[in-house]
Amino acid sequence: MANPTSFDTALGFDFGLRFVGVAVGQTITGSASPLTTLVAQQGQVHWPDIDKLITTWQPDALVVGIPLNMDGTEQAITQAARSFQQELETRYHLPVFGMDERLSTREAKEKIFAAQGYKGLSRHAINAVSAQLILESWLTMLSRS
Repeated sequence: MANPTSFDTALGFDFGLRFVGVAVGQTITGSASPLTTLVAQQGQVHWPDIDKLITTWQPDALVVGIPLNMDGTEQAITQAARSFQQELETRYHLPVFGMDERLSTREAKEKIFAAQGYKGLSRHAINAVSAQLILESWLTMLSRS
């Protein structure tokens, strides 16, 4: 893993075939915040939306949640997430890290429900908070290396 001091800001992505949650985080605080949820069509994002996020936040690294089964094996969407990861790297010439995202959606729902009840459980909120949790896991791992 790279030296934690080589990154200041990172964007995290919770990739999905219909929605992609996005979060921003900082290595100095080791924390992340949900930003937005982008709409995707069959796993294809609207790249100008990501261009705008990259321009606005000027990240030093990108983190993509890699969906795996509970036993660690890949599932149908895993390759699509890896392709998204590769496309980010190709387009933006930034380091892009894959991060195990098992249980992030469940944890996001629990976090939102605890704060806002059922009314807060929108698909957009869940994806953005999932991205936050994925990015926070990466930041924690980075700080330990």
